[in-house]
Amino acid sequence: MMNTVLMLVYTSVLLLFFAYPAMRIAEWLMERFDIHEKWYKTMVIGVTILISLLVAAYLKYG
Repeated sequence: MMNTVLMLVYTSVLLLFFAYPAMRIAEWLMERFDIHEKWYKTMVIGVTILISLLVAAYLKYG
């Protein structure tokens, strides 16, 4: 339980740092795969959370 809480704490801090890279990745995905403009915000939020979780897991277990 404590490992999960620590990983979520790491993730909350990392969300701020990975917002800009997530925007760039979402723009690249939209251009590359011809995704509609209305999905941009959803993609940015999803990519930000995904990257933050991956880096937090690496910091905790890596």
